[in-house]
Amino acid sequence: MAGPLHGIRVVDFGHHVAGPLVAVMLADQGADVIHVDAPGSRAAERAADAFFNRGKRRITLDLTDPGDRDVAHRLATRADVLVENFRPGVMTRLGLGWERLRDDAPGLVYLSLPGFAPDDPRAGVRAWEGVVDAATGNCRLRAGEAPDGWDDSVPTYSAVPVASNFAAFLGSVGVVAALVERHRSGLGQHVSVPLFDAMFEAIGDAGAYVNAWGMAPPRPIRSSGSGTYACAGGGYVQFNPIGATRRFVTWFLRAADRPEWIDDTDDELLRERLTALFATRTAQEWEDLGRAAGVPLARVRTPAEWLESPSARTSGAVTSVDDPLLGSTLMPGAALHVGDDQDENGLDHPPVPRHLPDEDRAAILRELAADRPVPVRPRGTAGPRRRPLAGLRVLDLTQILAGPTSARILGELGAEVVKVNAPGRTIFAHGVVNRGKRTVLLDVRARPGQDVFWKLVDDADVVVQNFPPGTAERYGIGHEDIRVRKPDVVHVAVSCYGGIGPWAPGRGYETQGQAVTGLMARAGGPDGRPAVLGPYNLLDYGTGVLAAFGAVLGLYHRTVTGQGLRLRTSLAQAGTYHQAAFLLKHARGAPGREPAGPRARGHTPLQRFYRASDRWFFLGATLADLDRLAAVAGFTLPRGRSLDILQPRLDAAFTERTAREWVDLLRAMGIGAHEVVGVAELMTDPLVRERGLSVTQISAEVGEVTMPGIAMSMSATGPRLGAPVAPAGADAVEVLERIGLRAAVADLEGHGALQTSGLPHGWRR
Repeated sequence: MAGPLHGIRVVDFGHHVAGPLVAVMLADQGADVIHVDAPGSRAAERAADAFFNRGKRRITLDLTDPGDRDVAHRLATRADVLVENFRPGVMTRLGLGWERLRDDAPGLVYLSLPGFAPDDPRAGVRAWEGVVDAATGNCRLRAGEAPDGWDDSVPTYSAVPVASNFAAFLGSVGVVAALVERHRSGLGQHVSVPLFDAMFEAIGDAGAYVNAWGMAPPRPIRSSGSGTYACAGGGYVQFNPIGATRRFVTWFLRAADRPEWIDDTDDELLRERLTALFATRTAQEWEDLGRAAGVPLARVRTPAEWLESPSARTSGAVTSVDDPLLGSTLMPGAALHVGDDQDENGLDHPPVPRHLPDEDRAAILRELAADRPVPVRPRGTAGPRRRPLAGLRVLDLTQILAGPTSARILGELGAEVVKVNAPGRTIFAHGVVNRGKRTVLLDVRARPGQDVFWKLVDDADVVVQNFPPGTAERYGIGHEDIRVRKPDVVHVAVSCYGGIGPWAPGRGYETQGQAVTGLMARAGGPDGRPAVLGPYNLLDYGTGVLAAFGAVLGLYHRTVTGQGLRLRTSLAQAGTYHQAAFLLKHARGAPGREPAGPRARGHTPLQRFYRASDRWFFLGATLADLDRLAAVAGFTLPRGRSLDILQPRLDAAFTERTAREWVDLLRAMGIGAHEVVGVAELMTDPLVRERGLSVTQISAEVGEVTMPGIAMSMSATGPRLGAPVAPAGADAVEVLERIGLRAAVADLEGHGALQTSGLPHGWRR
């Protein structure tokens, strides 16, 4: 099978992470991508270029030169998709902005990934990753993960480019959704995902609260013995037996020959016992035991160990590419498995090594000479434009965060979503991840519940599920069962380790995904205890966005071919992609040693957190800014301009004024800077609320609630905020009535297959 985007042409003006990452995700799915390099760029000298530009053709263009700018214009008007991540206004000044190109190429889908949005007062600020992290509170340690005696006011720096990654993931969803809509209208549109805005998708439930209660302080996950444990031989495991019941604790203690501990509900006593127990075997032995017992337990690996892991290769999370400069190189595989049969790379075809800058110039210019702009339907002949997924229906069988997030995004893009949860269970973050959906509590394992399930499948265009691989098949509701019943369905599956390979049936959550892919080792630092990275669930929500990307890819494929499609992604694939900028191994070197650990403050004295007189802020400068930086800080650089003495001088200078004063002074000099903002402050910020990134809804259960809004905008058919979700299960009668089963409600309740009363609370303190 050709990739779902076969025949789609993309021109990639991206740089750094966000733009090139979108483009490589599109290339992996069959798009023909042309990457535009700037003259003199040294990007190809960096190992990460081997990943970010694999599968692309390349041409070097000087966009300040009229001749090269004309080539760029012709590339854009002959493309289906344009990707750029400059600051607002840059492409317009070059004559390549959306306003110009929409007239020359009405069918173009134009994706912008700026640091801050054009209508944000910070639009001109250089949005280095640390600047956006400071602006969104993504510089705090996870609750319960700090070293002893840690000062919670001190920020920490992570090299993982979370904001760029989330912008790229969301941008990929927006591009393909716009292509789905273009198939109806014949017209393109402008999709925008600023990095600052994208962070609200990552914040998720951490930014949600009942207004009357206020935002609760973050709490560590400690129930049922959850935590990171030292093992014999110096390794660690991450054990997270959470869930609606204590079944995982029970299974583990039986497998570990400690059944006498099962009935003890004292969490602190259990943790003490587990600490001693885990120290009796190696981390690998415990991982093997946990996997056999079916519990969420994983050995903590370094990034290098993950790259070398056979399971990473067989699952497709990691692949090998014969790079023209680096030779055989291990790097992230595909973000999605598409179809039934993939090779070990998770792709329908082997990954194509990158081309070097300007390697394809002659061929591209020949094509341009013979090609014409993409044909489109004339304006006004397609009728009113609707949201991309309007008229489509999604059956959401998922739990926790990742799967429900994917279906929530599909609903915001216009789909009608029915959310199915099991009766008699608590539902985590229901008011946040299930907004805009109709909710039913249905037991899909039992025959009466399956009768309802199959009626819902008949009514669905997309089915999303996150049962551990093999579980749905045991219930008789797996992909093959559904495909026989409805061949044109788009089936999306989410799991911890991917749907292929020996780890496929394994259970795991955010913490297990972080443990196996090296993120926990990175958060702990080279000499520290492994820790869960970041204050937000970057794998859960990242995987949710990747699953939404899979769904819209499947819908685009169905729109073009009339055929359904199977798509799979995982927490491990998201964890691998979050580290894509430095997760490479080749003959010239292993994964890089970026700043890591809780005490990291930045890459260099020019890219670092500093303490002002009142609070911390992030400085984002370059070598070209040295003289201006020294002038605004009030000292003179000695001859030689060594950076060794710069940090102590800046440390001393910055304590003399407030963070706000320094940020204003630095920005006035064209230097990036931002105060550190906590999530509670962020969610009530007037600008954030005005731009719809923090929204208030009225819950039928608890009144006013606040939560993150929508990070993506689309100029013609943009996503819309879903209505407040009813209490879990409250829509059962309405949903069953629509599929002709209203009369069966009482019988289904009598069999325990349906729950319509005593509903679980959607908001918990």
